[in-house]
Amino acid sequence: MSVLYQLSIQTYDRTSESRPRRTGVRRRAAVIGQTVGVTALATVDLGSSAAIIRRAEERDVPAIVDLLAADQLGATRDGVRTAADLAAYQRAFHAIDGDSAHLLVVAEADGDVVATFQLSFLPGLARRGALRAQIESVRVREDYRGRRLGEAMMTWAIEEARRRDCAIVQLTSDKSRHAAHRFYSRLGFVATHEGMKLRL
Repeated sequence: MSVLYQLSIQTYDRTSESRPRRTGVRRRAAVIGQTVGVTALATVDLGSSAAIIRRAEERDVPAIVDLLAADQLGATRDGVRTAADLAAYQRAFHAIDGDSAHLLVVAEADGDVVATFQLSFLPGLARRGALRAQIESVRVREDYRGRRLGEAMMTWAIEEARRRDCAIVQLTSDKSRHAAHRFYSRLGFVATHEGMKLRL
């Protein structure tokens, strides 16, 4: 079971003093799309070093999978153990990369991929045809946690959703991830729904 978190951004005022802190994020690109030639999206000051937030590339797939598998829940469902495993992840990467409604993002620091998330844009008829941004698979490598990298990535994702005129940013988080729930609440997300899943 999971909890659905939502952040309404429909009434955002671009001139307001209530604009969220950028958390050391310097935006690198005015036009973002998975099919355009933009790779670097932002830089993040980590104090002793910097991280580059960028579009994921095929060469990043093994590192992304390692991040997905590097926790108690992920270890039960992710990981590359055979060539067939890797091929499945590569097929998924190409499906994401070839669709402009989806953006797979990594953060690179000190030559390594140390964080990732996926941002998808979902059109719908509800809320007068509002566009929603869905955040999935947020991971930060353990030794980079506590350095506000996760906050910087989410700040960038929210800003990108605003740029694309989304009304809501939403995400789900497993009910056992209590620290993640506190993190999203600090960013302004509200637990508005119970998430339901059916395994196929």
